[in-house]
Amino acid sequence: MSVVAASVVRLRLWEVAPGTAEDVSSRLELDDEARAQVTQYPAENPLLFVTAYGNKLSALDALAGAIDDDVDVQTFEERFGDITPSEQRRLGYQSMTTSKQIAEFVAFNRLGLDAEIVFGDVIVEELVCEDAPRELSACKMLNPGDTLVSFNGIEIESLDRLSSALGSFKPGDVVTLQIIPHTKSNVEQRQVELIQSPDDPERTIIGFIPADTRTVNLPFEVDIDTDSIGGPSAGLAFTLALLDDLTPGSLTGDVKVAVTGTISEDESVGAIGALRQKAVAAKRAGAEVFLVPSTQSPEELADARKVAGNKMTIITVANLEEALAALEKLGGSGLTNAAIEL
Repeated sequence: MSVVAASVVRLRLWEVAPGTAEDVSSRLELDDEARAQVTQYPAENPLLFVTAYGNKLSALDALAGAIDDDVDVQTFEERFGDITPSEQRRLGYQSMTTSKQIAEFVAFNRLGLDAEIVFGDVIVEELVCEDAPRELSACKMLNPGDTLVSFNGIEIESLDRLSSALGSFKPGDVVTLQIIPHTKSNVEQRQVELIQSPDDPERTIIGFIPADTRTVNLPFEVDIDTDSIGGPSAGLAFTLALLDDLTPGSLTGDVKVAVTGTISEDESVGAIGALRQKAVAAKRAGAEVFLVPSTQSPEELADARKVAGNKMTIITVANLEEALAALEKLGGSGLTNAAIEL
C-alpha cells in the first residue's frame, strides 16, 4: 500500500491521543442579570482544562499511533462497546452538560449562593451484562438511550425513586418495565430478570448504568462555552474557574496550573480516562502543576508522572477541599477570606 493510499484509507480503528490544554476563564460569561447580583473578578492566571483526541484513523495514522507511546490505538469494540458512535457522542455531550451544571452547583454552594439539584429521567447509558446473559436479562431486553417510565407498576420520575423501588427485590426476580425506546416516542413494555450487582453482592440491579441527567436550579445563569468538549472530565476545572472568577485574588497565584477530574455534588473528585494523553497536553501547554484525581490507578499515575518528568508536578486530589489547599500551598489566594459581594 502506498503512503498516499495509506493516508486516506479509513480503518475500524480509533485513537486516544493528546489533545489541547485551554484556559477555562475565557469560556465563562456572566449576563447582565448575574452581574447585578455578584462581582466578577477576571482570572489573573487562568486555569487550564485538558482534552484528549479520539479520531478515526487512516492506515497511516494507525501505523504511526502503534509506535507512539502517547497514542492508544483502539478497535471499534474497545472504543464503543455495545453502543453506536453517534450514541456515544450523544451520551458524552449529555454528561459534559451535566458536569458543567454540577460544577456550578458546587461552586455556588461554596460561595453561599442558592443552588438546587433536580433529578431527571432515568435513561440507560450502558448495559451491565453477565458472562452468560439470560433470556430476559436487561442486556438483551434494553438498549442504550432507552428511558425508564415505570418499574413493576411504580412510576419512575427519577433515579432516587428507582433505587427505592428496587429495595425489596432479589436477583432472579422478573419485573415489568415500561420504557420509551431510544429514537421512539411510544411506551413499550418489557419483562426483565434482575441480577446481582457485579460490584456489590448484596445489591440487586436491573442491569444497566444510568446516564447522568441531573440539572441544577441557580439564582442566575453562568454561560460556560463547552463547544467541542465531550464527557465530564472538566468538572473540577469548571468548579475552580468559577470560584476564581467570583472571588477576589488568584486561586493559582503565579503558577500555571492544569486540572482534570470529574466533580460530584458532594465535592468529591472522580477518575477520568486518557490520563497519560492529558498529561502530555498539559505539559505541552507549559503547565507547571497538573491536578489529577487520586482515584486514578497506580499504573495511570506512574505513566502520567513519567510524562511529566521534572518539568511538571502532578498533585493528586480526592475532593475540592484538597484541590483548594494544594493551590493555596502553591501561593494562591485561597477562599478562606474571600467574601463574595452580593
